[in-house]
Amino acid sequence: MKKLNVVLLFGGVSSEHEISCKSAKTIADHLNPHRYEIYKVGITRAGHWLYYPGPTQLMVDDTWHRQPDCVPCLISPDRTCGGLMLLDDARTTLPIDVAIPVLHGKNGEDGTMQGLLELAGIAYVGCGVMASAACMDKVIANTLMDAAGIPRCAWSWANRSRCADFASLEQSLAQKLGYPIFVKPANAGSSVGISKAENAQELQQAIQTALKEDDKVVFEEFVQGQEIECAVLGNDQAHSTLPGEILASESFYTYEDKYVLGNSSTLIPARLEPQKLEQVRQLAEKAYLALGCTGLSRVDFFVRQKDGAVLLNEINTFPGFTSISMYPQLMEADGLPLPRLLDELIALALERREERHG
Repeated sequence: MKKLNVVLLFGGVSSEHEISCKSAKTIADHLNPHRYEIYKVGITRAGHWLYYPGPTQLMVDDTWHRQPDCVPCLISPDRTCGGLMLLDDARTTLPIDVAIPVLHGKNGEDGTMQGLLELAGIAYVGCGVMASAACMDKVIANTLMDAAGIPRCAWSWANRSRCADFASLEQSLAQKLGYPIFVKPANAGSSVGISKAENAQELQQAIQTALKEDDKVVFEEFVQGQEIECAVLGNDQAHSTLPGEILASESFYTYEDKYVLGNSSTLIPARLEPQKLEQVRQLAEKAYLALGCTGLSRVDFFVRQKDGAVLLNEINTFPGFTSISMYPQLMEADGLPLPRLLDELIALALERREERHG
């Protein structure tokens, strides 16, 4: 059987550059070499595209781009190019059957890379332009979920100009949400720029932290309860796994706790009654389809302690694939180990392109 040519895009100009490199290493190591010809393309923190033929281990500590065998490259939006253009003396073009954009956060998971791949006519794993952009922007995602009747915690938002009138904003938020308040940039990577404000002074500092990442800030009421995650797979039809539970070592699941310290742990399935597990699954699938997701997403929830309410937190359109990431763990617990999961994701990408472009 002829191998499929797969380009693995990783790194990127994002606060989650490091995690992208780790996720891509895991994926590269689990793609079946008998089925796929793998082209690794890294994007440096400065935005330089490099074809990287070296060992995956150097991707973990982000030293891959220092290797002498790296070659500058690009994917052209010109569909007649049909592949990965190496900017070497021979101007070699490597044909691409499918791309896996293992890019987390801005400039990759937000519809930008998906737009380039659409223009180039290249099949790619994951959500399309609209769903990627909508899910990345928490203001848009929350608004769409409210319209679809998907339960969420109370929330509000403000742009940079509105945040400048802090006294008025603080009064409005304190009345609507009460303290503590979670403060998040509307567009950023997973757990990046998020703070928990217990009072007005902390709220003002949290807003400044969030504004370093984006021009819009989202505010959410504090929910005391369990942090639940559900993996979803599919295009027009969505399949969800049994939900898992995050046991965070901090008061909330921070970036450092998730990726640096590694002190948190996970439980699969989550500690919920069967009917509650099913409710999470149904809401995950409903949100996935309502926001137009395809390929894969991880849908995150809170289950509120005081009344058992299931509240959707956010949708991650290209979740982490590191050794501790929940999405591949949930899929493996559902009977789909990582090599087979990657086969399925590639098949879904090719199916979607065939339906759209023929």
